[in-house]
Amino acid sequence: MHVVRYWFACRTEKTGRSMTMSKGAAAWIAAVLASVGSAAPALASDRSVALLPRPTSLTYQAGSVTIDSGTGIAVPAGDADAIGAAKLLMAHVAGERGLALQVADTQTASVHFVRDPALTRPEAYRLTVGQSGIDVIAGSHAGFVNGAMTLAQLLSPDDRFGQPVRVPALTIVDAPRFGWRGLMVDTARHFVPLSALTLIVDQMASVKLNVLHLHLTDDQGWRFEVKRYPRLTQVGAWRIAPSTGGPPPPEQVGGFYTQAELRRLVSYAAERGITIVPEIDLPGHAQALVSAYPEIGVLGDTPAVSHDWGVNPYLLDPGPKGVRFVEDVLDELIDVFPGTYVHLGGDEAVKDQWERSPKVQAQMKALGIATENELQSWLIDTFGRYLATKGRRLIGWDEILEGGLPPSASVMSWRGEQGAVDAANQGHDVVLSPAPILYLDSLQSDQNDEPPGRLSIQTLADVYAYEPLPKGIDPAKAGHVLGAQANAWSEYLATPWQLQHAIFPRIGALADITWSAAPRNFPGFVERLRPQIARWRRAGLEVADSAFAVTPKLQSSRGEALRANRVKVALVTQAPAGTIRYTLDGSAPSARSARYLAPLTLPPGVTIRALGFDASGRPTAAPRAFDTDREALLTRSASDLVSCPLGSLGLRVPRTADATANAPVFNVNLFDTCTAYPAAPLDLAGGFTVIVDRLARNYGLAHEAKAVRAAYNVTAHGELLVLAGCQGDRKGPPDADAPKPVIAASFPLPDPDRSPPRMTFSGSLPKMDGDRDVCFQFTSPISEPFYAVEQVRLVERR
Repeated sequence: MHVVRYWFACRTEKTGRSMTMSKGAAAWIAAVLASVGSAAPALASDRSVALLPRPTSLTYQAGSVTIDSGTGIAVPAGDADAIGAAKLLMAHVAGERGLALQVADTQTASVHFVRDPALTRPEAYRLTVGQSGIDVIAGSHAGFVNGAMTLAQLLSPDDRFGQPVRVPALTIVDAPRFGWRGLMVDTARHFVPLSALTLIVDQMASVKLNVLHLHLTDDQGWRFEVKRYPRLTQVGAWRIAPSTGGPPPPEQVGGFYTQAELRRLVSYAAERGITIVPEIDLPGHAQALVSAYPEIGVLGDTPAVSHDWGVNPYLLDPGPKGVRFVEDVLDELIDVFPGTYVHLGGDEAVKDQWERSPKVQAQMKALGIATENELQSWLIDTFGRYLATKGRRLIGWDEILEGGLPPSASVMSWRGEQGAVDAANQGHDVVLSPAPILYLDSLQSDQNDEPPGRLSIQTLADVYAYEPLPKGIDPAKAGHVLGAQANAWSEYLATPWQLQHAIFPRIGALADITWSAAPRNFPGFVERLRPQIARWRRAGLEVADSAFAVTPKLQSSRGEALRANRVKVALVTQAPAGTIRYTLDGSAPSARSARYLAPLTLPPGVTIRALGFDASGRPTAAPRAFDTDREALLTRSASDLVSCPLGSLGLRVPRTADATANAPVFNVNLFDTCTAYPAAPLDLAGGFTVIVDRLARNYGLAHEAKAVRAAYNVTAHGELLVLAGCQGDRKGPPDADAPKPVIAASFPLPDPDRSPPRMTFSGSLPKMDGDRDVCFQFTSPISEPFYAVEQVRLVERR
């Protein structure tokens, strides 16, 4: 889930597949439609009522119902499920539309919650709007909640806050395609305040997501209070941030949740139809545990709680002492979390400590176990059988397949889809959660203002195109696919703002593909999503506008534009929403500004400001600007720079490991501290100024450490070499006929313990023909901090 996840994410193929509805779901819908005396109706048009996720079926009738402040809601007497859903409806409508609904008796109410025992599928509901008002009909708590959330969307279709709403007469018959529609929040790498989690829970419910997976423990923090083992939070919940030079920062970062706090969160989520699945990650990712209780480790040493992202070596003792310890923890965990599933991780457990422990090797011999992977399988099965005695089920990441899948386990497949395919075909339940497509810490665009994350860009369209039912699963085993889940790993999601920016609006796409089996229509989905984005923002959430932002794309290299003294720029967006308008005089675009129709050809020196507008003249994103003057064309920020070698492991990282600010950020290659300015016009540029930042080298690479390039330093702390004409991040094999790079400059790097972390270097460049890459290679020892380039400004030759 860390560096190896990053490595794998760069190599995982994305596939789009057609959606199909299970026979059971189709039969249930047909039965319900028959019960209301209707043939199967057509699906709603994308451009009619904008509902997210798309309901299974929707038909319109003549007429409408108007809802205003003071409209009454009636619920069956003593029906706690209906009463709770009605309260949620009132809260959402008050916040999203500004209308104050109120409880009333049946005769005066316009909205009625009605229990129908015939609706036996747990999350199913029916919603009717007609002459007698609006009926939300369900047979369960979850069904009432889902119906209430659909009605909340019908009652907040636009931005006319505080105004009455006219709801068209219609009938919705609805039920989910999958029972697991999940979101994972990683609270271990960066602690997430409870207030931020409750806000996410509210808005998960608004789009019918029903599983919140909390990653509660890892090498970098233990967040769950265990009363029998208090040092887990006294010690394991806190860490010292890594140094960028000089002494380490004195303050500790971290936090934990008390059991009382988590019980309240569990109750809060349950009221909204959401089950919380807790994760205690083991036998790997256990450094915080071993820091608190070294006797539960393998080799007896006491590490600090890790500040390094990636794969660390500390494992749980698989012997009786370790097993008993975990069972004690599980006893307290399941007392707090009443859901069926408990997640026990199982990922990225490098087995070196087990391999080097005579005690562990003796245990394997006694058990008749040949490999450490089989020992992990035995350990997972031990905990799975223990959980089964408590009426619970174990789920783990797909590495638990490697030693043979324990009979008691279900699989969450993150390394592509093969783990899910194999497990389902063996008769085990699975959840699809493949990297990189459902990893929400992946960047959403190449915009310069994107906060830190994985360089593998996963757009809104990418998530929407994902099919959660892989083709490799035997159709007879398709029922073992519980659903899908998106993961928000928090190595670089340090604040609630960053977490929300990563999650929203992409979970709208996840909600649609896990709830509805309707044919995919991305433009229609975008139209249905945009009102939901407005609701999220009215609730106080940060929602990324990456899919709607206008991105300027140069139609030639910067050098070609400078030589021709003409700049050709295309204006594009990811999502087909609205009309792009632009200005060239520095003013902000408006709905009356020039409409973009084709690439713009301009002399250098013009600033393009561009923005999309919907049919009502409202902007669809924040405006973006592109400066075309010669100095700007010669300047590249960290977001414009690339890694030097092929096959790099790229991340977009902040200046400090626990950074709470969104900028500056740096595109880096963990295996080689080398950054390239691509296609520099070396016939025009005679000099450079480069801004360099010293970052923390806080990466746990485990067996991948051998891939790190250790350059030979010829001064005490290494040098910055500026290489003109290097290959850079070129696709395909290196050009054997290309001239060797020229060392344009060499700068000794200062002692990191005695110098500020930000520095500037300037020098001259040799004249070469045309466009050539310029590489900035750092030769600092890998035992010292990491260097990155913040900006490169080329200076024209005089």
